[in-house]
Amino acid sequence: MDGEADVAETTADTQLDEVLAELAGLEDAKMRAVNERHGDDHGVNLSQLRAVAKRLKTQQDLAIRLWGTGDTAAQLLALLICRPKAFGRDELDAMLREARAPKVQDWLVNYVVKKSPHAEELRVAWLADPDPVVASGGWALTSDRVVKKPEGLDLPGLLDTIEAEMKDAPDRLQWAMNTCLAQIGIEHAEYRERALAIGERLEVLKDYPTPPGCTSPFAPAWIGEMVRRKGE
Repeated sequence: MDGEADVAETTADTQLDEVLAELAGLEDAKMRAVNERHGDDHGVNLSQLRAVAKRLKTQQDLAIRLWGTGDTAAQLLALLICRPKAFGRDELDAMLREARAPKVQDWLVNYVVKKSPHAEELRVAWLADPDPVVASGGWALTSDRVVKKPEGLDLPGLLDTIEAEMKDAPDRLQWAMNTCLAQIGIEHAEYRERALAIGERLEVLKDYPTPPGCTSPFAPAWIGEMVRRKGE
């Protein structure tokens, strides 16, 4: 049996090396320069990364090995080929704390944690975490609940917290709180006026550079545009 295990281990190592070599071959210096301005230290085109993931399909063991490299492109690929419900609560908590790059954190929360049976428990724990990056994961999960399952959420309480803390919050946490503010205003007409007023007063992301044709992340502009599209 040991021989079979050794062969399986060697095969897995070879596959990992091959995938890492493929990712290295996709590295583009110009793409890396663009990504690094957003804190993401990789130079792989995400469309090409998704194509690799589509070919590999779901492979949990390979995903765990890729994640363990600590390489940003490898971790992004891991999140595309993993089985979200296979991770335990503590594994997901550790992964969020290990996720250095904003894109890795974003994909981990949106593609993996949201599909996990531990999502709500982690949402509550992360919201209260003193680490602003971890807390931002809690706010991202809260924004998702604001849209999909608001029952049981204290929306006025969330607005109180946003009003008191968003202005001076670190970047990633501020962005996540701002998203929650916008989603409350978009999805819940009874709190829209207050959400707009908070956004106008705090002016968070008011001057954020927004490409033509894209919606500004400034909450009042974002709320107004989405409500207009919904025809309310």
